[in-house]
Amino acid sequence: MTFSVATWNINSIRMRKNLVLDFLNQEQPDVLALQEIKCMNEQFPTEHFIDAGYIHQAINGQKAYHGVALLSKIPLKNIQKRQFCNIEHSRHISAQIDYGRGATNIHNFYIPAGGDEADPKINPKFAHKLDFYNEMLNWFSEPEFNNGQIILGDFNIAPHENDVWNHKQLLKVVSHTQQEIDLLNNLLKQGNWVDLVRQHIPVSEKLYSWWSYRARDWNISDKGRRLDHIWSSKDLSKISNNTKIIRTARGWSEKPSDHAPIIAYFD
Repeated sequence: MTFSVATWNINSIRMRKNLVLDFLNQEQPDVLALQEIKCMNEQFPTEHFIDAGYIHQAINGQKAYHGVALLSKIPLKNIQKRQFCNIEHSRHISAQIDYGRGATNIHNFYIPAGGDEADPKINPKFAHKLDFYNEMLNWFSEPEFNNGQIILGDFNIAPHENDVWNHKQLLKVVSHTQQEIDLLNNLLKQGNWVDLVRQHIPVSEKLYSWWSYRARDWNISDKGRRLDHIWSSKDLSKISNNTKIIRTARGWSEKPSDHAPIIAYFD
């Protein structure tokens, strides 16, 4: 028996509800983490996902911006929402599940994108992104995060050379600057996390989860970045048997999300 968890920045759940339903029907993950739902809790299309078999839901919505949610076939316990940097943005939600191996905590993040200028002195959005990561670094240093943990979502950093379409050209572009890469790697190492996607797909292989809306033909130009991630504590990484990015979802409709969903599987 396997357990699967998926993440997808859907960029408006009300606009793309049917895409999510198609994905759930096709892939049947046990848990789906959504980012940028862009709606209040009461506006979330709860009943449609209940009808699809995802009767357990945890939502942290916000009017017009941000917002995260968890949809699950498995009961969600100990649901928590954490605020970062003393800014009232809905960028985190977590819950505990038990799929037969004891308690597992799932943390769903929508980490700030950081704006256009990679300089915290002139760009408050970039400063917010750095502060957000530093707060995560402090939080995840606690011993409670050593085992039974999954963190996933839109991290808005593509860390490896082959996580972007052109490493040299993007080194000064927000999401692939050395400052951001170092910060993400510090979080990965200090927290004892494992990048599950790169555990199964070697860093020598080009791999993306996001393609800009600005591209006339995203698939042909293929100027992507791997901004979305699924990490786990080391105990869970040992029973992770596969991951995949559903690249085709980027073209499922005339108005798709600019992100593709990722799925991780566990024994």
